[in-house]
Amino acid sequence: MYLEELRAHCLQKKGVNEGFPFDQRTLVFKVFGKMFALMDVEEFDGINLKCDPEKAVDLRERYQAIQPGFHMNKKHWNTIRLFDDVDDAMLIALVDHSYDLVFASLPKKIRDENPH
Repeated sequence: MYLEELRAHCLQKKGVNEGFPFDQRTLVFKVFGKMFALMDVEEFDGINLKCDPEKAVDLRERYQAIQPGFHMNKKHWNTIRLFDDVDDAMLIALVDHSYDLVFASLPKKIRDENPH
């Protein structure tokens, strides 16, 4: 998957914006101010995604490309290396899972008052 395809997928979701809060290389996607995806735009070879802790362990055991989150809370974040044993459909599903987890954790008022 290419960076622009992944970027377009993230940006079409409700409440998502992008930015470079850490440096000029690390693109961060947030849903109403909460991070759900990070990637290096200069060396686009992986992405950090939030993940349910039990699912994270299972995924790490089943896929070589999925490792504990690099520079992130290892319990709640995975790093997915691109161009490995995770195909594009699986990557999109993991992005959606990350977004859904973060969106569900937002206060109900924010979720309900902000139409897509």
